[in-house]
Amino acid sequence: MTDPKATIVSEFDALKIGIVSISDRASTGVYEDKGLPALQAWLTNALKNPLQFEARLIPDEKERISATLIELVNEGCNLVLTTGGTGPALRDVTPEATLAVADKEMPGFGEQMRQISLKFVPTAILSRQVAVIRGQSLIINLPGQPKSIAETLEGLKDSQGQSIVQGIFAAVPYCIDLIGGPYMETHDKVCKAFRPKNAIRPPRV
Repeated sequence: MTDPKATIVSEFDALKIGIVSISDRASTGVYEDKGLPALQAWLTNALKNPLQFEARLIPDEKERISATLIELVNEGCNLVLTTGGTGPALRDVTPEATLAVADKEMPGFGEQMRQISLKFVPTAILSRQVAVIRGQSLIINLPGQPKSIAETLEGLKDSQGQSIVQGIFAAVPYCIDLIGGPYMETHDKVCKAFRPKNAIRPPRV
């Protein structure tokens, strides 16, 4: 007998996501990487789609970062999220490596991430996260700390759970639609995806 839950899940589009943690010290084992587990946990909680993750832990080297992003896009990841390497330090080259592989830049993502982080620390203006499109893939640079990753993706909510500041992920599913990727569906309690009415599929039964 077919499990009803399995039938429901299979109706959602499968999604392959690249997650990349960029850190000299974590990639050499000096300390434990926390970026990849934080990304995978948040995405698993936020999305209804069946997910396949392609994870990479690499050093702050521009050519290596660019090559990794290209590899993940070529492997069919419609969404690639990076964490780390976006500050002003000399070894922080993630934005440059990301822009180097871009077909289009999507500046709104970085602008909104800084607006969210400025609610907490004035040094958020030092963050240089960018987002780009390569082919049919969206690549977004995220902050390095797990707490900041969740805040920028999910946004800020009041004590009743009402949105105060929209997180960037609310716009990700429709962006993926527009570049020809799979239809992403979210759990509204974590992050409600926004689409124009004519782009919304009927609810799953």
